Amino acid sequence: MTADRAGLDSGLLSPVRAGTPVERAVGDEAWLQAMLDAEAALARAQARLGTVPARAAEAITGAARADRLDLRGLAVAARESANPVVGLVRAFTAVVAERDPEAAEYVHRGSTSQDVFDTGAMLVCDRALRLVRADLLRTAVALDGLAARHRDTLMAGRTLTLHAVPTTFGLKAAGWGLLVREAADRVDRLLDGGLPVSLGGAAGTLAGYLQYSAVDGTPATGEYAAELAKAFAAETGLATAALPWHALRSPLADVAAALAFVTGALGKIAVDVQSMGRTEVGEVAEPPVAGRGASSAMPHKRNPVLATLIRSAALQVPALAGALTQCLVTEDERSGGVWHAEWLLLRECLRLAGGASHTAVELCEGLVVHEDRMRANAAATGALMSSERIAAVLAPLLGKATAKGLLSEAAGTAERTGRPLADVLAEDPRTASALDAWELAELLDPATYTGAAASLVDRALERHRTS
Repeated sequence: MTADRAGLDSGLLSPVRAGTPVERAVGDEAWLQAMLDAEAALARAQARLGTVPARAAEAITGAARADRLDLRGLAVAARESANPVVGLVRAFTAVVAERDPEAAEYVHRGSTSQDVFDTGAMLVCDRALRLVRADLLRTAVALDGLAARHRDTLMAGRTLTLHAVPTTFGLKAAGWGLLVREAADRVDRLLDGGLPVSLGGAAGTLAGYLQYSAVDGTPATGEYAAELAKAFAAETGLATAALPWHALRSPLADVAAALAFVTGALGKIAVDVQSMGRTEVGEVAEPPVAGRGASSAMPHKRNPVLATLIRSAALQVPALAGALTQCLVTEDERSGGVWHAEWLLLRECLRLAGGASHTAVELCEGLVVHEDRMRANAAATGALMSSERIAAVLAPLLGKATAKGLLSEAAGTAERTGRPLADVLAEDPRTASALDAWELAELLDPATYTGAAASLVDRALERHRTS
């Protein structure tokens, strides 16, 4: 095995993201390209303000291609500087010099490693989050369709794993859809001005940028610093920051929080699909794909692969996001280790959330719903799921505590003896004096006790249509 292959992260241990679009968007080459994009954007921004010749900015931009640099060589060289930017600047300057020796003098002018790396990180986040957002919106549309189709599909509501009161699958799907749209909203807020360029110079004062501007005859003022930040943001498509954020890591913490919510929302769907897909439940199934979900030992099995992949991401990202949030606790004007610890945490959060959102599209668009099993499972506890309703009807006549006690006793008798709850209640004179057999049967019918489920689904779908 070659050394390069030995160090390759092929996704073998992270199948949720292997082969998905986000994998390429956050891979080493993509990260390198983002840092080169940051270098080129900085040169163009300085050219806008007249402190870098336009010709030099053009040459720098034209040379800013990841395939011109030795990616593995830069990675190994980073061991000597603790970050990849030092070696990148050296190698990139040489590439620019081959095209235009004079332009090479303007590479990384007044900048520092963290400006380039953090701006590159925000570009990577922007590109990955746009993939996540598109997948979330597509998933939400699929869930809207499920909610509309199954608005009135009866199923057992379950609390603490047991049958509670009747609900509808439409309401469950609408709830999934709400979570997914809330996740998309959080991503939107990041993409709409929440991802800033990094521009601080060596210690957050922009002194290097100002000094070079003075060399070129532009007054070294705070106004120039603000204009440079605006121009840099415009060239990258990112936002400006209120202050240099080398040691103020809220942009990373914000991304971490959003990605944790994304995977948590999708994880809720995955866990429900797994639970509802159990052999003895059988209410939903993943989209059938030949060969998928096969067991290495049991030919009869078709495992819930998509839900399992999503759930695996949902369990990992919050832990990684917590570690990223911990990196808010950074010392001085630049950290020795905290900044460096963020990199893989951030990439893995993006990979996992991107993989989960891409997988969720397939799961939700192809989810198979077994209405017959939902009805059969709801019937398994018969009228017991409507005991709450009878207690509420009897409460004004018998008192709340007495009515609840009567129903608890009757439900216990029905479960113990296997007799219908209606028959047990009909034998109790307190019930018989208040309700005739027809009224009792109607009140105990689970299909007529789904509360506001239908109108809640309608309200959710209408809100989505108008938002």
